[in-house]
Amino acid sequence: MKLKKWSLLLVLVFAMSIFLAACGGDDSGSGDSGDSGDSEETEGSGTEGSDSSEESEGEGELAADQTFDINIKTEPPSLHPGLATDTTSGAVLDQVFEGLMRINQEGEVEEAMAESYEVSDDLTTYTFKIREDATWSNGDPVTAQDFEYAWEWVLDPENADTDYAYQLYVIKGAQAAKEEGGSMDDVGITAEDDKTLVVELAQPTPYFLDLTAFYTYYPVNHNVVDGNDEWAQDVTENYVTNGPFTLESWEHKNQIVLKKNPDYWDAETVKLETINMYMIDDENTSLEMYKSGELDWAGDPTDSLPLAAIPSLKDDGSLNLSPLAGVYYYSFNTEESPFDNVNIRKAFASAINREGIVQSITQREEQPAMALVPPSIWEENNEGYFQDNDPEGAKEYLEKGLEELGLDELPPVKLSYNTSEAHASIAQAVQDMWKQNLGVEVELNNEEWNVYLDSMGAGNYQIGRMGWLADFNDAINFLEIFQTVGGNNYTNWENEEYSDLIEQSRTETDAAARKDILRQAEQIFMDDMPIAPVYFYTNAWLSKDYVHGIEVSPLGGVQFKWGYLTEQ
Repeated sequence: MKLKKWSLLLVLVFAMSIFLAACGGDDSGSGDSGDSGDSEETEGSGTEGSDSSEESEGEGELAADQTFDINIKTEPPSLHPGLATDTTSGAVLDQVFEGLMRINQEGEVEEAMAESYEVSDDLTTYTFKIREDATWSNGDPVTAQDFEYAWEWVLDPENADTDYAYQLYVIKGAQAAKEEGGSMDDVGITAEDDKTLVVELAQPTPYFLDLTAFYTYYPVNHNVVDGNDEWAQDVTENYVTNGPFTLESWEHKNQIVLKKNPDYWDAETVKLETINMYMIDDENTSLEMYKSGELDWAGDPTDSLPLAAIPSLKDDGSLNLSPLAGVYYYSFNTEESPFDNVNIRKAFASAINREGIVQSITQREEQPAMALVPPSIWEENNEGYFQDNDPEGAKEYLEKGLEELGLDELPPVKLSYNTSEAHASIAQAVQDMWKQNLGVEVELNNEEWNVYLDSMGAGNYQIGRMGWLADFNDAINFLEIFQTVGGNNYTNWENEEYSDLIEQSRTETDAAARKDILRQAEQIFMDDMPIAPVYFYTNAWLSKDYVHGIEVSPLGGVQFKWGYLTEQ
């Protein structure tokens, strides 16, 4: 798409401003970049750091020092699997905990804490056998009761901050227990004995095994954490884990150190001995540390690369790019005027030049988004539901909205975003677009990640930057976010017909019919426009040529279980 005159000017403006911009922050999903969530594909296209877990011929000998240094940008909001909702927390939790299943290097789900499982003929009952050699870092055996306790803790209505509880709603009785006063005795989670966990689903769920690899489904050692609400606040004898690494130290707002877990059931596979996770919120600083050898990795999925550096990194061939099933968007607070009006929301969405943003600002080969579900899941969304960069259409929507609100013009509005060079640059561009196309004054509001999440959750915003990365490769992972207010739905938007369609999709076993139902739901969502999608993500990262066995997931995660370093 041809850029308008204003966007050509932006190229020059941003070429200068990018060098002056500061800071780094998190995305929100699994959700961003939940930004948890933490969430949504093809394998990474980069050549460096994309080898398999075994040394291939010609890679050289294993390095004597298996210490891996990486930046995670910021303090993880929570290292409690039941409370975490973001990608930073997930990046740590995925190394120190392990679920029944794990997503392997090929992107396929495989047995982890479960050594085997059986599925009933009607596809609603799963029976998992826990490994006999699975132990906690304090020596206790991992039991079926640990899973039962952890999952039921998330579903306990007394535990209010479990925003990802809905991930468990595929289990029979789970939603009723969490939201409707139902009994926990009716929830389909049963530890038949120490090593047998039986899970009954409300209906067949083709992605259930993938869910059991997600951190909300991780077990906790119930003998240690029961009655101790503060167990995940710091590194103490109570922070007991079962993954390939243990949490050695946690210097808040500075550094996390992980150590190889010698008692992990698959410890022979784990080559890295130490992982240093730094919390450097400035992308330029972390890139310089990478160049000087202080970091072995830079960029996604735990960090960001400076926008100004992207062109040169592309030119020298060091930049790795791969598709990422996720969407960057602006959330409208639909309870706040003027965004309680659908035509105003459509005006703001239509007045964004997405092609200009991805070509002139982010430059990571992202795809403009005019839909919610990424085209890696639904190919139809390559085109989407509305026109990109449609100032004339935006003005028409604005006129209708003003008339409905009884206004002559819009008052100033506030656009909020969390600390990041990229978020700031995009917000500045959008501020200019809305001023030019809608004649509205836009105030920019920047907050640090943890503060920002609190503001969004409390509804203290008008328009807020958000992102969502898939937790599993299914369209419902994007659509179910907005089924009810709360959790990861910051828009305060609800629609009964939309919610009913999501529920219908859960009981539909025919794949084509299920997709049709979900497509109808997305149509309703885009007609109401509670968010303005901006672009579909890509992964972009740098990796030293001695780093092997670390794959960047098209779902936005990374695992170091299979990573190793060779002699330089």
